[in-house]
Amino acid sequence: MVTLPPNIKDLLAELIDRYRSQIDYLAIRIEAAEGADILLRGNRVETLSEGISIGGHVRACHKGGWGFASFNQLATLADRIEEAISAARLVGDEETLLAAITPIQDICVLPLTGTDPRQVSLADKKALCQHYGEILRSVSPQIATTSVRYGDSAQRVILATSEGTLLEQSWVDMEMRFAATARNGETVQTGRETNGSRKAYEDLVGLDAQVRSAAERAVESLSLPPVRGNTYTVVIDPILSGLFVHEAFGHLSEADMAYENPDLLEVMSIGRRFGPSDLQIFDGAAPAGHRGSYFYDDEGTPATTTHLIQDGVLVGRLHSRETAGKLGEAVTGNARCLNYHYPPIVRMTNTWIERGKTPVKDLFNDIQEGVYARNWLGGMTNGEMFTFTAGEAWMIRNGEIAEPVRDVTLSGNAFKTLADIEAIGDDFFWDESGGCGKGGQSGLPVGCGGPSLRIRNVVVGGEAVE
Repeated sequence: MVTLPPNIKDLLAELIDRYRSQIDYLAIRIEAAEGADILLRGNRVETLSEGISIGGHVRACHKGGWGFASFNQLATLADRIEEAISAARLVGDEETLLAAITPIQDICVLPLTGTDPRQVSLADKKALCQHYGEILRSVSPQIATTSVRYGDSAQRVILATSEGTLLEQSWVDMEMRFAATARNGETVQTGRETNGSRKAYEDLVGLDAQVRSAAERAVESLSLPPVRGNTYTVVIDPILSGLFVHEAFGHLSEADMAYENPDLLEVMSIGRRFGPSDLQIFDGAAPAGHRGSYFYDDEGTPATTTHLIQDGVLVGRLHSRETAGKLGEAVTGNARCLNYHYPPIVRMTNTWIERGKTPVKDLFNDIQEGVYARNWLGGMTNGEMFTFTAGEAWMIRNGEIAEPVRDVTLSGNAFKTLADIEAIGDDFFWDESGGCGKGGQSGLPVGCGGPSLRIRNVVVGGEAVE
């Protein structure tokens, strides 16, 4: 198990005192990490590794300018501090505006509820991946390619700042991804499943049915007709709702996006109505037990729950200390970094749409022709525009679920789509499979959730209408 020197906190305190007077703000983040990474393609092992690392970074702010330096040798820490301070002093020419927080001295361990993956041998993890790979390949001779990916990471982080924060946090994160691609002539279809946890290794065991379903969906989709491209009323399941709120709306709620783009800041003005009166959207690391949960963010701000949309109206956004200070708003505890190679930036944590009151079966009422979409296969966003591909889909005819279809992509403008929500289901599901990417920091663990939604005027791509 990777360890830090026993006197590391004393060393950090000494260095902070030495350089405190030279800078407006100084933060040192030390990280010890260990983990495993396995990738199987077909029956071939492409990656099989365990690794440990010790490193850190320094952030310095002077007159609003930031300096950053990362390192993986503790002996060079003083040099890296001086580099970060020099860079900050070189670029700073305004005012340092960081929203105030109470300095924290705390030690926090995110508790596991079952087996720590560090207690499981690499051979056993490999055997689990091979077991799932065999399930994917066994579904049909039409399965052309398969992949199974396993990853776990245990991190211990110490944060010391010139304001008096001295914080230690540790956690373990695990994730598995499965994919199967089926082929029939030139027709190719893919099924995917992902599972993640910060609770126990057991959460990744016994997923046979989930894994098999990915391959079965790929094979079954080969014989399905493509959806006819059109504008439909669409019902989406909770997994797609969670993906939508994270990708299409959540990123727009990150205050650095708005602060750096005056046009977006004007669009995302507090008090503006974006959806129906029963729409509630939240983000927060405070709810326990999810992959985006923690006690303090990477600036030492306590985790919160932020109400983003209340009764259809924008009432909040996500902040680092700098964006909160510059916009004159309250901190939310959303400054996060993937690891010590990167500075913290504004990131989502657990993002969700609150459940509604409409029974799920009633979401389909009176839809003469529409689409019911479940699960996700892929997607992309560009500002306020989004395109998602559903993992499964059916036509809706005369208020009933009808024939299955394939190649269903849902596209639109996030703001218009929020306004077009017609009904919010009374179900809810947390998806713990998220790995978010932003600013070159990809794979940051997040959670997302929501209920089933009924949305009008959704552009559904597929085979062109004649």
